[in-house]
Amino acid sequence: MPEADYRWLPRADVLTFEEIARLAGVFADLGVVRIRLTGGEPLLRRDVPSLAGLLRRDARIGDLAMTTNGMLLAEHAVALRAAGLHRVTVSLDTLRPDRFRELTRQDGLAAVLNGIAAARAAGFERLKLDCVVMRGANDDEIPDLVAFAREIGSEIRFIEYMDVGGATRWSRDRVVNRGAILAAIETTHGAIEPLHAGGSAPAERFRLADGTIFGIIASTTEPFCASCDRSRLTADGHWLLCLYAMQGVDLRTPLRRGATSPELRDLIASTWSGRRDRGAEERFALRERGALIPVEDLRRDPRLEMHTRGG
Repeated sequence: MPEADYRWLPRADVLTFEEIARLAGVFADLGVVRIRLTGGEPLLRRDVPSLAGLLRRDARIGDLAMTTNGMLLAEHAVALRAAGLHRVTVSLDTLRPDRFRELTRQDGLAAVLNGIAAARAAGFERLKLDCVVMRGANDDEIPDLVAFAREIGSEIRFIEYMDVGGATRWSRDRVVNRGAILAAIETTHGAIEPLHAGGSAPAERFRLADGTIFGIIASTTEPFCASCDRSRLTADGHWLLCLYAMQGVDLRTPLRRGATSPELRDLIASTWSGRRDRGAEERFALRERGALIPVEDLRRDPRLEMHTRGG
């Protein structure tokens, strides 16, 4: 969670749904077929099912997904499904109410679990769970989270703690790496078989003897920058080519000044073809590595926070 005194994006700077859909169409012109609505928390945006419906009108978008903290999911699950959203991923770092309160500063675990159940009832069969693993915070729950995901018929992905955005308390010793996650699962659940899917998906996937499948995103200790094909469009129209990027390309200004779709395509294509981003690899190579961004810089520039850039 961001600190309470951080700055938020000015409302006038935030893209309208129509502007988001316009830019999504330009990206689709260039071959983008997968879009994920994330945040921050996307369900805080008023009437976000309408945005999903706008994006689904473009037949070139073959996969429209959302990542949510799940606290408002029960309220919106039916509308999101009706709007055409394909998939939902729920962030779930703990199954313990006390830890949930400590991590999020809210008593919301029951709401999240209700949201997961509501998404299932609404027809989201490919529901996934995301868990950021932090040593001393929730690493002892790894086997329990695997069992919970199996119980509800979902796939869980464990994510190494990354030093991005507002992770001001990040340190190397809080990172639980891929090997430790696998060891914790194997100790409780038995032999693990790797699934070699290939492609550019960020998660390595594994299968237990009973068929349970889970994933690990080891971007902190085993960066995969060379195969990354993702980028992020912030709520105020800045296009980030890397999660570690200090700044992005302003697409809102030319859009609102009347740039044509070909002009926007040229800007995006030329930027993408010249990309040299290797943020995770560069961080991995540092001998002295602490938090990426000092807290005072986060308070000065809201675009550096994860709630603005789609973490």
